[in-house]
Amino acid sequence: MTTQHDQGLGALAQRLRADDPDRWAMAMLAAAPARPRLLTLYALNAELARTALSARDPLLAGMRVQWWVDRLEALRAAPPPPHELLSPLWSAWGADAARFAPLAQARLHDADREPFAGPEAVVAYADATGAALMAHAAQALGAADGAALRAQGRGAALVAWLRARPALQELRLGLARPKPDFLQSLAATATAAFRSAAASRRAIPRAAAPALFPGAAIRNALTAGTAGTDPAAVSEFTRRAALARLALTGRWWL
Repeated sequence: MTTQHDQGLGALAQRLRADDPDRWAMAMLAAAPARPRLLTLYALNAELARTALSARDPLLAGMRVQWWVDRLEALRAAPPPPHELLSPLWSAWGADAARFAPLAQARLHDADREPFAGPEAVVAYADATGAALMAHAAQALGAADGAALRAQGRGAALVAWLRARPALQELRLGLARPKPDFLQSLAATATAAFRSAAASRRAIPRAAAPALFPGAAIRNALTAGTAGTDPAAVSEFTRRAALARLALTGRWWL
């Protein structure tokens, strides 16, 4: 019998599949008992990203993001009133969902529409958003928090940022001065992070592999970044092939 909770989770999964097909696929590759945690976490991340860009007025966008910060922090004390996302999130994570408030806090930068001054600021943003998200997801699949998770998350988040940079520049969320050497620095930081994660891969259980998928054609993206150019878009065939390899081999590291 389908419950209201199952229906709510199913609706979130459908929306995530449309908004973030890679992370939807990663959740589907996880062990069934852990899927609600990944689906709700990834759906929250997609909603936070959307909310930060939901208004042209930075003040209004910031107020909307702050609403999420406050609601997530409140989960530490009590379950939320009925809500299409917070209710499934609470069902999957309980009071632990309050730990996701910093993910919302980091999106205040997006709401402010302020470009980054240099590579160091981009790395800090990547650590607070994509890297932290990956660490939460991997821990939900049995990995212990540590340097390997944070390094893989940093590398994946930086590559995602490099790929999105052309669109981000138009939104005033890219680099204040998009110099080629800045892109080279980000690519070098991502490469070093991936190497660090790979060196510690034996500490990560295979069950956590779906949460650590960095995306398709990562080496091509890093090569482009090293040349000081933006990575090319990834084809649907390449994306699906990379996910299939992950499912078959469990190899998440470069």
